[in-house]
Amino acid sequence: MMKVMKPQAFLLTLCFLPAGAADLVLDHAAVQVFFSPHGGCTDAVVAEIAGARRSILVQAYAFTSMPIAAALKTAHDHGVDVRVIFDKSQTRDQHSDFAYVQAAGIPVWIDTVHGIAHSKVMVLDGATVITGSFNFTKAAEGSNAENLLVIHDSGLAALYTRNWRNRLERSVAAPGPAANLGKD
Repeated sequence: MMKVMKPQAFLLTLCFLPAGAADLVLDHAAVQVFFSPHGGCTDAVVAEIAGARRSILVQAYAFTSMPIAAALKTAHDHGVDVRVIFDKSQTRDQHSDFAYVQAAGIPVWIDTVHGIAHSKVMVLDGATVITGSFNFTKAAEGSNAENLLVIHDSGLAALYTRNWRNRLERSVAAPGPAANLGKD
């Protein structure tokens, strides 16, 4: 038999959320949902990147999608402030587009604190969040069963931006062309 919590107990439980946790009610947020393989996840990410006008913050565990990497370079070339935090594995993965992104002049940092930095997140213009299990990889689009959410909500974007900045403070600048650009 399932135990039903009284509302007072539930509210008390919310007071003890782990550090960094947050509650947010999304009111009238537009959300797009995609599934792979072959479900349009990569095209959705590329389209959102193409629509960004001010900033794109990226956290990526795996990154082997040339269409996404090229879209980030194009956005950067058009004056969008693109910044990327990669998992440390991407500096050693011969298939990673880490070097391409870095050579494009995009500031890159490496999250070296965690066993793995498993986030797959983009925050665009402080108003849109792209997240889900979808890795920014060729295999994620073509052969893996993954999901992607594109959520247009500035409140959610603010939470993800805060988390991105928190990760940035614990990351190191990647050696190479963008290493001397600083954290802000």
